[in-house]
Amino acid sequence: MENKRTLVIGASTNPARYSHMAIHSLQKHENDVVALAKRSGKVADISIQTELPTSENIHTVTLYIGSQRQPEYYNYLLELNPKRLIFNPGTENNELVEKLKSKGIETFEACTLVMLSTGQY
Repeated sequence: MENKRTLVIGASTNPARYSHMAIHSLQKHENDVVALAKRSGKVADISIQTELPTSENIHTVTLYIGSQRQPEYYNYLLELNPKRLIFNPGTENNELVEKLKSKGIETFEACTLVMLSTGQY
């Protein structure tokens, strides 16, 4: 199984949130996780960062923030240059899709949890 280092934007310490479940599932599937949110905290052994991580080698970014909150991340995401970005349900954003595609970054409108559970991750 390939380790796809994943940045979760919109991470939450609330177990009912999909971003929380995704962090657990990503770890279960042996992917390194970097978590980012407005509020710090911990999910399992992952510390949620509140500053933009300058981490290299991010393979995948998975979004759990709505399109209205995404513009502040545009430049960061383009500079990070991940292989792909997953727009989870409710985060779809055509403007960001176009920007990412112009840089050769793959985009998916999909559910990270489903992708992991069906082996499509």
